[in-house]
Amino acid sequence: RQSMALVNLAWSRRGFFWDGRSPTLREQALHPIIDTLEMDETLENVVRKLSASRLYRDQFIKAFGNDSVTPERIGIALEQFMFSLISAQSKYDRAVAGFTLLSESEERGRQLFLREFDPTYKRKGAECFHCHAPPFFTNDRFMNNGLDDDASFVDLGRELVTKSASDRAKFKVPTLRNIARTAPYMHDGRFSTLEEVVEFYNSGVRRSATVDPLMQFNLAPGLRLDERDKADLVAFLKTLTDDQFLTNPRHRMP
Repeated sequence: RQSMALVNLAWSRRGFFWDGRSPTLREQALHPIIDTLEMDETLENVVRKLSASRLYRDQFIKAFGNDSVTPERIGIALEQFMFSLISAQSKYDRAVAGFTLLSESEERGRQLFLREFDPTYKRKGAECFHCHAPPFFTNDRFMNNGLDDDASFVDLGRELVTKSASDRAKFKVPTLRNIARTAPYMHDGRFSTLEEVVEFYNSGVRRSATVDPLMQFNLAPGLRLDERDKADLVAFLKTLTDDQFLTNPRHRMP
């Protein structure tokens, strides 16, 4: 699975990881350390390494009052750091606050993003806001967005946690903040560009038993967005990049 963005997690309440297997961020923080596909470490060894570092012992004294390093304290420290990762200074945010204006293309993309597709009245809309509503650009739910049909599922997603077939191929809806800097896309990283992502939602959504009802208009014949519409959507998505957050020196190694 592709890594998820660690941003604005203080407002996430429905479980962490793509499948929501960790109920709290504190628990989630320790999983990558011991996961054989990630750091492949042991908590005992990490405790030894940190305890041997004067720099980290001093940090533990500042945070906890003494230099005792424990797995629980490591989880607390990582959790609190991730809670501090707040992105809210993108061009979009500045435009909402009245400090700048979106370009014509970006504004058209914003309107498409926030509008429902209505084939009856031939009104264009990209339906994005149902799952990626501002200001967090996620609804914090687990959903099947139609990447695969029933015969093509490789990763069962949320079902692996709940053991319920109704959760098959459902994954945590990720935030779109800083999306232009976080390729590849989807839980399995199958798309390399935003253009591919937009085209998928325009014409590539596949039907399955658990595909979300909100994807009804994305199913064939799709949203019928033209090339300009798709370019405008990509332009808007790029306004969600927060360079101030991405270059914040507080996020570097101590």
